Amino acid sequence: MDIAVLQTLAIPLIGTSLGAGSVLFFHHRMNREVEKGMNGFAAGVMVAVSIWSLLIPAMEESVDLGKLAFLPAAI
Repeated sequence: MDIAVLQTLAIPLIGTSLGAGSVLFFHHRMNREVEKGMNGFAAGVMVAVSIWSLLIPAMEESVDLGKLAFLPAAI
C-alpha cells in the first residue's frame, strides 16, 4: 500500500479516536449543557454528511431516470 494512502487514512482515524477518547474518559466531568451542545453539533455534522456526501451524489448518478432520480437515494 502506498504511504500517501496510509497518511490520508490516518487523519480521520486519529480525529475519530481523539473524539471518542475524550467522550469516553471525560463524560463524567462534562457539564450537561456542554454535552447537549456537542451531541447537537455531531447530529448536524451527520445530517450534512448524509445530504452532501450521500444523497446528492446518488441523485446525480441517477439523472438518467428523469423524474424518478430521487428513487435510488430514497431506497
